[in-house]
Amino acid sequence: MEIEEDRLGMRIQSETIELTKDEKGVVGISIGGGGPYCPCVYVVQVFDKSPAFKDGRIRCGDEIVAINGITVKGERKSAVAQLIQVSLNPVKITINKLDDANTKGKTLDILIKKVKHKVVEFMDQDSADALGLSRAILTNDPLAEKEKILEENSEFYRHLVAYFGDMFQYQQKISDCQKEFGSIFCDLAAHEKQQTANEAFSEFGDKHRMIAKKQSESAVPLQKMVSDLQVYIDHVVPDTRLTIKKYLDVKYEYLSYCLKLKELDDEEVEFIAIQEPLYRVETGNYEYRMMLRCRQECRTRFMKMRDDVMVKIELLDQKHVRDIAQHLATFAKTMAKCHLECAEILKDRIDVPIEIDLEQLNISMTSGSNGGKRDIEEGEEAVVLNDNPLEGDLIDVDGSVEPSIRESRITLQRNSIGDISQPLLRSDYPLEELSLIDIS
Repeated sequence: MEIEEDRLGMRIQSETIELTKDEKGVVGISIGGGGPYCPCVYVVQVFDKSPAFKDGRIRCGDEIVAINGITVKGERKSAVAQLIQVSLNPVKITINKLDDANTKGKTLDILIKKVKHKVVEFMDQDSADALGLSRAILTNDPLAEKEKILEENSEFYRHLVAYFGDMFQYQQKISDCQKEFGSIFCDLAAHEKQQTANEAFSEFGDKHRMIAKKQSESAVPLQKMVSDLQVYIDHVVPDTRLTIKKYLDVKYEYLSYCLKLKELDDEEVEFIAIQEPLYRVETGNYEYRMMLRCRQECRTRFMKMRDDVMVKIELLDQKHVRDIAQHLATFAKTMAKCHLECAEILKDRIDVPIEIDLEQLNISMTSGSNGGKRDIEEGEEAVVLNDNPLEGDLIDVDGSVEPSIRESRITLQRNSIGDISQPLLRSDYPLEELSLIDIS
C-alpha cells in the first residue's frame, strides 16, 4: 500500500532545467533517498563551481522527478546517478522545488542547538562531547581568535590616546606659561623709562610670545592624532566586533543544521538496522529535505560573511600598522620641529642694561646679638671701594671716605641671560654718560 507524501505544508513547483556537463562529465550534484525506503530521489548537495552551482536553479532538498523525460520517482539513487552519467549534453533534469522551506526550517530544536554552540567555547572537551558538539570545529576558527586580537589592539590604542592626550595638555600648559612670561616682560617694558631697557624687555617678551605660538602650533597635530585614534576605538573596533559576532551567529546556525541532519541520518540508520519503517522517510522525507535546504542557504550566508570578515580584518590590520607608524613619525617630527624653532628664537643675544644710582639707596642692616655684624645707620651712604664686587670689602659705611669717592656712581650691565663674561658692577664709566634710575 502506497503512503501519501507528507509535505509538511510546503508548496511544490515543477521545473525542467538543462545542464551541460563539465570536462569531468558531471553536473555537480549528489543525490539521496530513493527506493526501497523513500519514494523520492532528492538533491543532497550542490558542489561549488560546478555546472549546477553556476546555473543556480537546482538547490538542496529539491526532488528529481525525471532525467531527459525518463521518470525516476521511486528508483534507487544509484540508478538515477547512472542515468545522469550516461546522458549526453545537455542533460534535462525535471525537479520539484521546495518554495518556503527556509522559513519552516528554523525550529525550536535549531535554536536550542544554536545556543549550545555558543556556550561550548567555555567548556572543556569532555563536556562538549557529552552535549554532542564538536569543540574542535568551534575553537579552531581563526576568525574567532581575531576578536581577542582586536581587543588587545583596542587597549593599545587607549594607552596611546592617553599618552598623546597628556602630551597635548602639556604643550598647551607650556604655551600658556610662555605667553604669560611674554606679557610680564612686555608690561615691564611699558613701565621702563630707559629706552634701551624698554627695547630689551619688549624684545624678550616678543620672543616668549613667539615660543608660546610655536608650542601651541605643535599641539595641533597631537590633537588630530588623538582624534584619529579615538575614532578607531569608538567606531572601527565596535563595528568590526559587531561584524565578527554576526559571522559567529551565522556559523553557529550553520553548525546547528549540520548537527540536526546528522541526528536524522543516525535515526534513519537505526530504523533500517532493525528493519522498521520510518514515517518521515516513507512519506517523502520532507523534514530532512527541508533541513538540507536550510543548511545550504545558511552555508551560503556563512561563506559570504566569512569572506567579508576576512577582508575587513585584513584591511583593519593594514590600517593599524600603517596608522601607528604614521602617528609615531608625525609625533617625532612635530616635537623635533617645535624644539628647533624655539632654539632658533632664543639663539640671538639680548643686551639688557640696568643702571642704578647707589646714592639714592638707604640701606639698613641690623646685626644679631652674637653675630658680630655692624649696624648700618639710616642715612649713611654705601659706596664701592673695589672694582671687583667679588673681592675685598665692598662697602664702607663709617663715613671716612673722601667726598669724591662718595659721589661716584656704578653701572649694572648684563649682556644677555646667563652671560657672565663681563663684571656686573662697573665704575669706569664717566659720570655724565650714566642715566640714573631711582629705585629708592
